Amino acid sequence: MTDTIDSRLAALGVVLPSPAAPAANYVPCVTTGNLLFVSGQLPIGAKGIEVVGKLGAGVSSDDGRAAARLCAINVLAQARAALGDLERIVRVVKLVGFVNCTGDFADQPKVVNGASDFLVDALGERGRHARSAVGVASLPFGAAVEVEAILEIA
Repeated sequence: MTDTIDSRLAALGVVLPSPAAPAANYVPCVTTGNLLFVSGQLPIGAKGIEVVGKLGAGVSSDDGRAAARLCAINVLAQARAALGDLERIVRVVKLVGFVNCTGDFADQPKVVNGASDFLVDALGERGRHARSAVGVASLPFGAAVEVEAILEIA
């Protein structure tokens, strides 16, 4: 099997979903020059938002990491819809993860690793990126995590 993003996704057992439509007045992606900006993605799966609530108040760090991973899957789904071919991704430049958490929760980096680890697994070296992991008081629809990305594209 060749080492493509699609083959890596298949090896991970990941099938990218149809990307979610915007929930407000914005677009899912914007391309400018050789950059693709992907709007914040929630942990939306087959059942809707899969992980709801606050880290540090009922949502475990493991569930938060799983939510971040699902957000990253949705980032790639949006990228595929915008680009047509994930092989156009040169690299993930920047990832920003927002963690819905209590004021004393301090493991945002560990939670957002769910997204970072997935992107490296799926894209190899192209998936290594700069990153911010930020704790917030709330997220849309009560989601536990939201992830946005900036991708360099060919």
